[in-house]
Amino acid sequence: MTQAPATSKAIRRQHDREIVSLALPAFGALVAEPLFLMVDSAVVGHLGTPQLAGLAIAAALLTTAVSVFVFLAYATTAAVARRVGAGELQAAIRQGMDGIWLALLLGAAVVAVTVPAAPWLIDLFGASDTAAPYAITYLRISSLGIPAMLVVLAATGVLRGLQDTRTPLYVAIGGFTANAVLNVTLVYGADLGIAGSAWGTVIAQCGMAAVYLVVVVRGARRHGASLWPDAAGIRASAQAGLPLLVRTLSLRAVLLIATAVAARLGDAEVAAHQIILSLWSLTAFALDAIAIAGQAIIGRYLGANDAEGARQVCRRMIQWGVVSGVVLGALIILARPLFIPLFTSDTAVQDTLLPALLVVAISQPISGVVFVLDGVLMGAGDGPYLAWAMLLTLAVFAPVALMIPTLGGGLTALWWAMTLMMSVRMATLWLRSRSGRWIVTGATR
Repeated sequence: MTQAPATSKAIRRQHDREIVSLALPAFGALVAEPLFLMVDSAVVGHLGTPQLAGLAIAAALLTTAVSVFVFLAYATTAAVARRVGAGELQAAIRQGMDGIWLALLLGAAVVAVTVPAAPWLIDLFGASDTAAPYAITYLRISSLGIPAMLVVLAATGVLRGLQDTRTPLYVAIGGFTANAVLNVTLVYGADLGIAGSAWGTVIAQCGMAAVYLVVVVRGARRHGASLWPDAAGIRASAQAGLPLLVRTLSLRAVLLIATAVAARLGDAEVAAHQIILSLWSLTAFALDAIAIAGQAIIGRYLGANDAEGARQVCRRMIQWGVVSGVVLGALIILARPLFIPLFTSDTAVQDTLLPALLVVAISQPISGVVFVLDGVLMGAGDGPYLAWAMLLTLAVFAPVALMIPTLGGGLTALWWAMTLMMSVRMATLWLRSRSGRWIVTGATR
């Protein structure tokens, strides 16, 4: 009578250890990534306002360009983890190499477009005459690092699939440190101005890509995997990533619509919205770390033909998502008197911010479930469903959000619309997880 509960507890502890061992380093790596831009902003900010404005515009374009290709990490993680679960390490690394080759091809294409189109892109963003030259300089130089950035995404997916999130953490810390040193040295020591900041970032990104390639190449040689590009494998990686690209673009559209609506509400509203969005993004890092663990663990279980194990870890991860969301929501409420003055001293912005912030806090458990189930279905390679579910979510959110200014709603109403968006996502992902249709076992989906 006592054996079953003990076994159940042992299984839960095993799942918890796996989740924590993968999620904590993943969280560190995720937090380290935006620090690149913070360092660039801090260094360039001392050059002058036009330089900082130019950096802001160019960085927004670069961030958008790279975030669109985040599927290189997600799809690669799922595919490699399945092979690992099936005991096919050679094929796992070969699959990862296909993702890296795809990253190089996509990166080269983006550079070929961005460098000559830089003046047009900067003008499209409405840069002032004083900021535009700096934005063009930064964009043209920094875009040379895009292939390296995409290689980092794909190689990170390889290592996550191999159940290794520590190496990406170490590489991220090393890259952040190198970027900081290079920025100060080239901007002020070599007197290169904003160009020095761009070159420092490119060099740091190339260094990170080089470290990843050394790690992956060593693994390939150890297991006898080919390093040469394979057209069929690259094509398969692109096909697996396409639905996730649709999902990512739909999510970006939601965020752009929300910002556009906030801008129509007034200056205080859009300022408060930006603060909330920054905080929302920070909480997303914590929840995304659990999702990354889910991608790696679920893929491995399905590759090992362990459908029941995949179901059990899915249930446990949902519990993690709910608890993490409750904790994050409570922290937002308790810490709001401390962090709100750090962002703004404008009482109009603070008054607008507070009620909307409470909505964000209340919705965190929903976000926790969404992030976890997103990771579970990504790990299962269920990209087509994720794409359709996100398109449906966008179709529900867009008209509701766009009606808010017309109906006289404010920022709080907008964040209730964002909560509706997350609730629709949760419903679609929950229904899929309950159906069991995502459970497809084997080395490939």
